[in-house]
Amino acid sequence: MQPDAEEVDFDLARALCGVVRLASRIPDDAFTSQMLGTEREGSGVVIRDDGLIVTIGYLITEAEAIWITTHDGRVVPGHPLAYDFATGLGLVLPLGPLGLPAVPMGTSTDVDVDDDVFVIGSGGRAHALKAQVFARREFAGYWEYLLDVALFTQPPHPEWSGAALLDNDGRLIGIGSLFIQEADDDEVRKGNMFVPIDVLTPILDDLVATGRAARPARPWLGMYASEDNHRLVVGGLAHGGPAERAGVRQGDAIIAVADQRVGSLAELFRTMWELGPSGTEIPLTLARDGAMVPVKVQSADRGDFLKKPSLQ
Repeated sequence: MQPDAEEVDFDLARALCGVVRLASRIPDDAFTSQMLGTEREGSGVVIRDDGLIVTIGYLITEAEAIWITTHDGRVVPGHPLAYDFATGLGLVLPLGPLGLPAVPMGTSTDVDVDDDVFVIGSGGRAHALKAQVFARREFAGYWEYLLDVALFTQPPHPEWSGAALLDNDGRLIGIGSLFIQEADDDEVRKGNMFVPIDVLTPILDDLVATGRAARPARPWLGMYASEDNHRLVVGGLAHGGPAERAGVRQGDAIIAVADQRVGSLAELFRTMWELGPSGTEIPLTLARDGAMVPVKVQSADRGDFLKKPSLQ
């Protein structure tokens, strides 16, 4: 399943060189340390001649140190330049010359279901995989995350975090986010979910210049919900987060937001976000022990709970 240089229409060796290994160290007292760990590893993709790297954001969230390993074994320190909560993508600035070719950026809109693609992890051809797009659809994650369109590929790449998804012209069209497993016609389908690179293009300059996109932060509740038999159930709460402080409990069923019934994670998030930016009060109707419980949650900016990057 590894691609051969003779059978692709782009410079495979050059593309492989543009994908690097990232290793990050996160403080023990970081907000995300218990959920995501304090030692994280994955890949990143060089997208500019100055060495700027795009990766999946959870690899670098709250990182106090990042090390970049190139295809030829050189190790260069990096700085977590930005993490955008809405897209889930992050940027790493190398603190030394990489001397690597940038992978050209394409667009996922040119890729259809059943199209052939290539998943490239760091480490050369041995970590590259011929794959196929099996779905383009909405994706909602329990951590208050929503993509209008995500790309799903198979077979799964074992090192998906931050991996590059390339089209047949060798252009970057997505960044690896998750391993997925789902039932399909009585069979279990395994694959990867990729964040389309298109969501980065409009905000890239702002992320580089200021570390965040030029849009208001969305209201964040710290409420980890899941869909269970056509119900939304609170499966967990961020310790000290807005929902926990407001009295939301694990096991509560979410019935409505601002008196508007919600039946899916996507409906929940969109209804919350339409009420206003971070800091907006979010009225919830919960079902608990057979009774309807109204709760008003003072939302927050998720970034205020995270450690900020430092160059020191």
